Amino acid sequence: MSQINKLKILNDPIYGFITIPNPLLFDLMQHPYFQRLRRISQMGLSYLVYPGAHHTRFHHALGCMHIMQKAIEVLRFKGISISEDESNALLIAILLHDIGHGPFSHAMEHSIVENVNHEAISLLFMNKLNEEFEGKLDVAIQIFKGEYPRKFMLQLISSQLDMDRMDYLKRDSFYTGVAEGNINSDRLIQMLSVVEDTLVIEEKGIYSVEKFLMARRLMYWQAYLHKTSLVAELILTKVLKRGKELTLKGIDLPCSESLKYFLSNKVEAVDFDNLILDKFSQLDDFDIISALKSWQNNDDFILSSLSKMIINRDLLKIKFNSEKFPKEEIVNYIDLFSQANGISNQDAAYFVFKGKIKNQAYSIEAEPIRILKKDKTIEDVMLASDQLNLKALSKPVTKYYICFPKQLAE
Repeated sequence: MSQINKLKILNDPIYGFITIPNPLLFDLMQHPYFQRLRRISQMGLSYLVYPGAHHTRFHHALGCMHIMQKAIEVLRFKGISISEDESNALLIAILLHDIGHGPFSHAMEHSIVENVNHEAISLLFMNKLNEEFEGKLDVAIQIFKGEYPRKFMLQLISSQLDMDRMDYLKRDSFYTGVAEGNINSDRLIQMLSVVEDTLVIEEKGIYSVEKFLMARRLMYWQAYLHKTSLVAELILTKVLKRGKELTLKGIDLPCSESLKYFLSNKVEAVDFDNLILDKFSQLDDFDIISALKSWQNNDDFILSSLSKMIINRDLLKIKFNSEKFPKEEIVNYIDLFSQANGISNQDAAYFVFKGKIKNQAYSIEAEPIRILKKDKTIEDVMLASDQLNLKALSKPVTKYYICFPKQLAE
């Protein structure tokens, strides 16, 4: 009987060859829960703006695991003791950190499941996998939850300079072609160290940190919060909400069994048992796209119109402003659209709505990025940097938006 070689080498366009270091990680990657990430877009509907942005959460998870391997090597070289069990746990935790993402990444969190974020679902998946793998994920889950006694390990998974951010900036920059987002992750990792159980960056790496923070700010404005990506995701959220509203009224909408389950039931965080988790694990981008293709021909004006917008990339218009839009403007657009299409103001509100977005490259409230100076003192990067514009990056920038049908602007 032939044995499967589980020590695979994969070719990645960002880092070159990536190795899967042991059979446990291979088995986790082979699990249907993880393979599903091949069908979850990393950047949601951003490919409507950047045609190359078709990479997936699967790519991203592998990249995170690879740079975590590099970080562990660097820290061990600098005399930081990391056991094989801890190393494995770090690789598992970063590999599975995004396993709870729903279709098109964030749209599900604001529509057909309620008050459930992807981090909570990731933890549920990890607990279920831990049962299947007979407790081999115990330490990884402790690190992921911040319960492991060595604090710096959580900082490698989740902080203002973690492996997750290092990979997604470099990867999303590559696939979108937004060169401003490219960072020197190799140098950042080489500059990592640990002092008194806290992750630090050696002072000579400060310029790489400054570049990292600037790249993050620019990627948010140019890619993640690009007006077309934003309005497409908002429309998708409205489509799913409308789909759920019609289904709960007893209207049978054509879609996959797993999507139908979430349209037919009110699902909150407390409801996520093994049955619902299994249903969620069947959901991916293809369920949504398939539903949109069917729904664009539905008799319901709202469902069909919004579905067509995404399928044909003929979206609502979006306007940004530094101040809140006056309520009268919204009311005026709703009145005009409802009269033009013979629908109620309540229905017209699916097509006219407002909101706000915030971009903050560095938070002074969150745990800081610490710089280890030559005299062995440790300082927040904001204080250690001589860059005045870096201090400006810690101030949140809020933009207000209004979305409405294009014909109302004519």
